Order: sequence, then C-alpha cells, then structure tokens
Amino acid sequence: MLMDTDKDMVIAQRLDLRGLRCPLPVLKARKAIKSLNDGDIIEIIADDAATTLDFPHFCETSGHQLLSAANIAEANAQPLFNFKIAVKGQ
Repeated sequence: MLMDTDKDMVIAQRLDLRGLRCPLPVLKARKAIKSLNDGDIIEIIADDAATTLDFPHFCETSGHQLLSAANIAEANAQPLFNFKIAVKGQ
C-alpha cells in the first residue's frame, strides 16, 4: 500500500489509464476493484474527458464512494484527471 501525502490516505492500488477511451477506463477500474477489500482506496489517472462523467456515475451505480476528482494537468497542458475511490461492499 502507498501513502497519499495530500490527504494521508493509504492507496491500495494505482491505475494509470492514460490513452484509454470510454468505456475502457471504467471497465479496467471495475476489474481492479474486484481484487480489493471493503474500505480500500484506488487512485486512477486518466486523460479521457468522458471519465469526469463516467467515474461519478460508476460510483453512484455500484455503491463505491468517489472521494475526489480533479484535473491535475499543468497549465496549458492536455487534461489529466485524478480520481480516488473508496471500495464499498466487497
């Protein structure tokens, strides 16, 4: 497990899904979440703008908790999104 220095969260898994387009980021995240335990936190990095809609919807329909969603790109750079999700009900 990795410590997230921003919020002192323990990150159980990190997924770098840059370059993947809808629906692949959510499908890969869903598969990764299946191997995690209730309460674990997964961090996801993606560059597909659709993920800003897809991950909140995924969490709402699957019962997982979206802890944060942010565009972490440098100024004038291509968007780069960071999501932290708490696994529920595993």
